Amino acid sequence: MMKNLKVWSAIVIITATIVLSFAAGIRLTGIVNAEDNKYEELKVFTEVLAVVKRNYVEEVNTKDLVYDALKGMLRSLDPHSGFLTPEDFKEMKVDTKGEFGGLGIQISIKDNLLTVIAPIEDTPAWKAGIQAGDRIIKIEEESTKDMTLHEAVSKMRGKKGTPIKITVIREGMEKPKEYTIVRDIIKIKSVKSRMIEGDIAYIKLSQFQERSAEDLETALRELMKDGKVKSIILDLRNNPGGLLSSAIDVSSLFLPKDKLVVYTMDRSGNKNEYASNGKTVSSAAPMVILVNQGSASAAEIVSGALKDWNRAVILGITTFGKGSVQSVIPLSDGAGVRITTAKYYTPKGISIQNTGIKPDIEVKLEAKNGAKAHTVIRESDLEGSLKNEQIDGKDKKDSKDSEEAVVSLADLDEKDDTQLQRAIELLKTWVVFKNLPTDAAIQNSNN
Repeated sequence: MMKNLKVWSAIVIITATIVLSFAAGIRLTGIVNAEDNKYEELKVFTEVLAVVKRNYVEEVNTKDLVYDALKGMLRSLDPHSGFLTPEDFKEMKVDTKGEFGGLGIQISIKDNLLTVIAPIEDTPAWKAGIQAGDRIIKIEEESTKDMTLHEAVSKMRGKKGTPIKITVIREGMEKPKEYTIVRDIIKIKSVKSRMIEGDIAYIKLSQFQERSAEDLETALRELMKDGKVKSIILDLRNNPGGLLSSAIDVSSLFLPKDKLVVYTMDRSGNKNEYASNGKTVSSAAPMVILVNQGSASAAEIVSGALKDWNRAVILGITTFGKGSVQSVIPLSDGAGVRITTAKYYTPKGISIQNTGIKPDIEVKLEAKNGAKAHTVIRESDLEGSLKNEQIDGKDKKDSKDSEEAVVSLADLDEKDDTQLQRAIELLKTWVVFKNLPTDAAIQNSNN
């Protein structure tokens, strides 16, 4: 089953080949057939459809009407349920390969407008100056109000080298700004690694793709081969998620075998557990995981697992808070339904839905050298997001109260990255104190 599960956040990467809303897990199930006697309410729908077909002033396509109705129905459930056209359904798996065509921005919908969660590093959108928090109000000359994520993706698709104009509004702007961005093939190398300060292994994981765990293992072993690595930094900032199997495999690199990584629970109380697989590379080296508001789903699963097992210190700011599982169900005409079917929980049984992973050490980026703070969006800000039953049964907090302003990583040099610098400082101090003699050792040396 794990091969069919995918972990995504409430984010869509704008590409020419993929349309996906990042959920906490995707299951592929069998085709569903509705039984007429159980769906009497459909009579009203068919009546309205007949009225439109018979009386509307212009000729309409029945399939288009039905598809649009299905899109509205699924969209009304929560931010992550949705209807997939046959084209969308066929392309669903492309994203996990790590290569797609488009602009390279992660978006969600806020107040019926497309909102940028983050531009992907080194993509056309990143280079053009698109920023987290930007509201895309037009694609070419068409308003994005009430536009679905999939509709927006379709409009932003195009061949490499072709331009597209998007209009954005940004906090502090006096008027909307137009960007003309040239589409490109987006190739995301999910793992980047290097040594810092001589003995700290730094690994940046940007997504959880099919090869991410394997590439991370290779990078980690390469850094550790000469025995100089004393500690590890795993950077999951702005990581929107990916495959659940990849999240399990990544966690397994740092945990002993058979440690619970995550479990899911559906509305009937059915529980599925996922444990580490024994491919451990380092289960003892001091470790810090960097997270921020863009760390979602699979990134939150890894962070939550290593935090609960006291394997790593989590440093940064609270994560996105995406804790639900989506199942993708194929339909008879080649289309599909993506619907929320469960929630996931950390090893200690904590739901991060709407709350996110709270860091052990909170460190915010500081505005330096002209960098400015911008408003960020989290799961709790999305209209219709699911409640967290563990928070005393209270409704989610008002979105206006949950918004906050943070500085973007894209606007900072590494020396001004206070989260990374704090992690380095922490690990260097950690090693110093670890090597200090214990009371028993001091006593023995005096005898």
